[in-house]
Amino acid sequence: MAISELNDAPAPFWVAGTPVSGTESFAVKHPHDEQVAHEVSIPSAADVEVAVSAAAEVADELASLPAYVRSDALAHVSRRLGEEREELARTITAESGKPIRWARVEVQRTLLNFQRAAEEAKRFSGEIVRLDTDPIGAGRVGWVRRFPRGPVLGISPFNFPLGLVAHKVAPAIAVGAPIVIKPAPQTPLTALRLAELVAETDLPAGALSVLPLPNGPALEELVADPRLPIISFTGSEVGWQIKASQPRKHVLLELGGNAAVVVHEDANLDEAAASIAMGGFVQAGQTCIGTQRVLVHRAIADEFSAALVERTRSLATGDPFDEETVVGPLVSSTAADRVAATIEAAVAGGAELLSGGEREGTTIAPTVLAGVEPDMDLWSEEVFGPVLALANYDEIEAAFEAVNDSRFGLQAGVFTSNIDLAMRAHRELEVGAVMIGESPSFRADALPYGGWKASGVGREGVRAAMDELTDTRALVLRGI
Repeated sequence: MAISELNDAPAPFWVAGTPVSGTESFAVKHPHDEQVAHEVSIPSAADVEVAVSAAAEVADELASLPAYVRSDALAHVSRRLGEEREELARTITAESGKPIRWARVEVQRTLLNFQRAAEEAKRFSGEIVRLDTDPIGAGRVGWVRRFPRGPVLGISPFNFPLGLVAHKVAPAIAVGAPIVIKPAPQTPLTALRLAELVAETDLPAGALSVLPLPNGPALEELVADPRLPIISFTGSEVGWQIKASQPRKHVLLELGGNAAVVVHEDANLDEAAASIAMGGFVQAGQTCIGTQRVLVHRAIADEFSAALVERTRSLATGDPFDEETVVGPLVSSTAADRVAATIEAAVAGGAELLSGGEREGTTIAPTVLAGVEPDMDLWSEEVFGPVLALANYDEIEAAFEAVNDSRFGLQAGVFTSNIDLAMRAHRELEVGAVMIGESPSFRADALPYGGWKASGVGREGVRAAMDELTDTRALVLRGI
């Protein structure tokens, strides 16, 4: 049910299409004031067993459903998200602290992704292959189709409580794979509401369960369960431990980064400053592709820095339910402590504070620092906060080398009007996607999304994820 309809009892979790209340619960807190938004029931080991068993038992039935049934279910969820967009947006803000303006964007993108999945479910037809290109293949024809690898375990983070859950649920339904979702403990409420909307459809009950488990032994057992041969994980680098512990499973990892952007001397500086400020500070920097490292050609460095600082200071902070707020709080006091310490260490190491740095509770003002050295954590690690680190370059080769001199490689951006330089960036930058004329924080949901190096393995985006959740099976026809 919607958060406004919840009574004082803990919110139920969803096991195979049915709401269940546990004997224990935990509190979900609003990050801005750290007051309790609502209590959520914790599944028991028996509840988890029911969910996993249901997923395994329904796998063949779900995979065999006609495409129109899966498509209709996805379209229904898309419509219902549209009908409840404001309530869902307010729930996202309540549990994550995301400013209401961005929460509404998240709901809109999510309903579009369910719509996209509804369309892709009807197009997922495979490929006809001519075999008579060689004499041995004469009289034969090949057909390559993709079939689900099996039930999926989806583990999602706090920063997009609806959107990143949907990036796992919608492709799974589209291909006919049951999925068990373990949402972030900070932000389970929106995922639970999504489970209720899916339960309204004609899909078999075991198609989706949402289990708000705490991190720890219960989750480790779920990860190891052989009935869940696919794991789709979005979050911290603990994902690599999951992958190492499950070598026989197909594990997809989206693990973030410290995204870099290059501002070349031919860039439109006002456009670059506006895009980079938004890319670095939207979500309070708590996004895997949040802009963090800014490489500026020395010839334009002073002019660009001034434009960036001006844009940064125009961004309103405060109560995330306020319509004017652009930059909200960090997800917790612990997260704010970590980001503040990273800023303080950079300044102590010689970086120049150009703007921001102030803290009020869990909110840190959008911060810009210049003269950041490569060995500082602010440059080499993922900050996951509202901080931009500036450095200058003289030759484009040095800029591209600096972008690549990172253990991460999710996305990068280049501001230039030179098509040759744009194509060179596409060839040379060691990332999953390159944005030209955009900050690296732009994500196109229709494209494959994922990283290189420590940023993960595998791809999301509806169509790309459908491929990841399935495997090919070839058919040869002769004499028919």
